[in-house]
Amino acid sequence: MGTLDRRAKLASVAGAALAAVLAGACGTLADEGASAPTVDVTTPTSATPATPVPGPTTSTTGAPTSTTAAPSTTAPDPTTTAPPADDPGVDPATGRDPWRWPFASDSIWNMPIGSGAQYTDAGIGPAGYTGIDREYFFTVAADDPVRPVYRYGSWSNRCSGTEQLGEIRIPDDLIVPDADPPTTPNNPTTLLQPDGRTVIQLNGFARCDAGGPAYGYLYDPVDLYGEGVLGAHGGSAMSAIGGSIRSGELTSDQPIRHALKVNLWAERYYHFSGDRPGYRWPALQADSYASPSSYAGDNPALVLGSLLAIPPGVEATDLGLTTEVGTKLFAAMRDYGVYVVDDSAWDAHDLSVEAAVEGEVRDAYGLDMSSDSGALHDDLNRLYSALSVVDNNGPDTIGGGGEPRAPLAPPLGG
Repeated sequence: MGTLDRRAKLASVAGAALAAVLAGACGTLADEGASAPTVDVTTPTSATPATPVPGPTTSTTGAPTSTTAAPSTTAPDPTTTAPPADDPGVDPATGRDPWRWPFASDSIWNMPIGSGAQYTDAGIGPAGYTGIDREYFFTVAADDPVRPVYRYGSWSNRCSGTEQLGEIRIPDDLIVPDADPPTTPNNPTTLLQPDGRTVIQLNGFARCDAGGPAYGYLYDPVDLYGEGVLGAHGGSAMSAIGGSIRSGELTSDQPIRHALKVNLWAERYYHFSGDRPGYRWPALQADSYASPSSYAGDNPALVLGSLLAIPPGVEATDLGLTTEVGTKLFAAMRDYGVYVVDDSAWDAHDLSVEAAVEGEVRDAYGLDMSSDSGALHDDLNRLYSALSVVDNNGPDTIGGGGEPRAPLAPPLGG
């Protein structure tokens, strides 16, 4: 099936599923709903589609204007432990908050690296620029209006689109600006529905006018209590909420207890061949432009969907890290790993974070998460260069299998 035909078919499927959400006919997604936390919908604050719409012809952030053990054949059965009372994403009274810390305890985003992980060198070198892929998170109220969603007109002029993909419930005062070339961010966006557990995701999102239509690629509804593999990262079709560094996670005293996400430069690092066409499980696809010339990396293990991790035996002190942020990210990259989800499209390594996180890090530590120099830039490059591919990551051996490096996430609340 041709790309345009496939997009039309998937958009139709997504539209039907979204119509069910809007009509309150989502079956178990709505029937088993839990109450959602209160979030200011005007402030960015976590979705996986059953059938995602393919990503844009480019899913890049663009250059800023300023700014080996033997594998286990069975999945482990570890115990969970109660996190501290001040752990972000956990309410001591009700348990893990699915909006702040989503998906099943054994999902790809929450499963720790295992003792059976087989590591192979990723070959990632320092990037000229270390940045972020800003992700947006909003809650939706039952009385918010329903507005049309149009496919963006172009990657650089999104609010000019005219092809309607469906409708979503969205607050009228929610604004996300259009792209400002040469900066063309992915803007993965997740909307928590009124039932408190269903989310809708968009990629290339923009909403230029209050009360007006939304623009972007639209994805099927997803249950925050499910596996959460797929979603609105256009290159890989992986989740826009799983693996995201959320507000408060880099500035709290608690460790990050989930996998992360990163975009590398496909032309330099990602491999494309008949046996490995630019992606591997759990990614659903590669970018529509993927080819041996645009995905020109020579390491078949490194593609969209690859799970990267810092091997055991490497310590933060070995890397010469100098920042608190770098040290916290080191622990997450060692214990949970980092999934490769999109193409940065230039000499940059971009970490997926909630939009508010960049300002929190700047205010708390005086560090810039988007820079071509400085202490955090240097730490990030040291971390990325220390990553290996967990080459036996798969559906039956998530994180490589064996004994997990950390306890599983606590049960979801609700």
